[in-house]
Amino acid sequence: MNTPSRELLYPNPGRGLSRLLLGILLLLGSIAGIITGGMLCANGRTNFGVPLILLSVLAIPTAVLVFCGLVLVNPNQSKVVTLFGNYKGTLRQDGFFWVNPFSLRRAVSLRAHNFNSDKLKVNDLRGNPIEIGAVVVWRVRDTAQAAFDVEDFESYVQVQTESALRHMASQHPYDSPHETEVSLRGSSDTVNAELQNELTSRLQRAGIEVLEGRLSHLAYAPEIAGAMLQRQQAEAIIDARTRIVEGAVGMVHLALEQLKKHGVVELDEERKAQMVSNLLVVLCSERGTQPVVNAGTIYG
Repeated sequence: MNTPSRELLYPNPGRGLSRLLLGILLLLGSIAGIITGGMLCANGRTNFGVPLILLSVLAIPTAVLVFCGLVLVNPNQSKVVTLFGNYKGTLRQDGFFWVNPFSLRRAVSLRAHNFNSDKLKVNDLRGNPIEIGAVVVWRVRDTAQAAFDVEDFESYVQVQTESALRHMASQHPYDSPHETEVSLRGSSDTVNAELQNELTSRLQRAGIEVLEGRLSHLAYAPEIAGAMLQRQQAEAIIDARTRIVEGAVGMVHLALEQLKKHGVVELDEERKAQMVSNLLVVLCSERGTQPVVNAGTIYG
């Protein structure tokens, strides 16, 4: 189930350049007012000088508040705005803006990130210890969820990626002689798609979009690597021998059927057995066979 989006766009942010000019004018005006008020007081015109100085002094914190509300948003960056503990919205558009000066702004990057996990030592479906690692390309989809629903969304991505890797590795064998069985080594496309789907499900709570997830490292653990290599070689030899025998039996059957169909020669059971034995030796042998011409018969 998809988590509903919590992100809101900040309503009508002010233009930063106009507020910047206003703050500069207030600051310059306060300085000029203080100087002018001091000159008036020096000339004995305190009834004008003192109020002017007070107004000029009050203009300084006002200018500071104007400057505090200025926000710069760079391309593919965002600012999450909160005011007195309440979420007010997110500035997604790049530019120079002005918001409530008492608000807090948290920067959240919208750029794509690469996370290359460490090599994890886990057990596959058959209990064999293996080393596995992954590369995940992700970015923030919902800034409100990333900022408020998890403590640290970058650390959350790392922990959930490692957890998903461990879970996926335990669901499949490292290798399989059967083409229909999904294995980590032989079904890379299926495994990568499964990893990306599981990461999407796990990270949607934090408002994270998974752009790509794939295995970057896969190997047997060092303590069993040699033994498993011998096992793979033995399984490959057995599989090859099985295919050779199946093909040889089919060719012998076809040869007997063709001889019978065309009436080339009539063979009794003993001659058929001898022919089958010779053909299987020729077809299943690893080395080239040397023909032997028999000038007599198999009976004498």
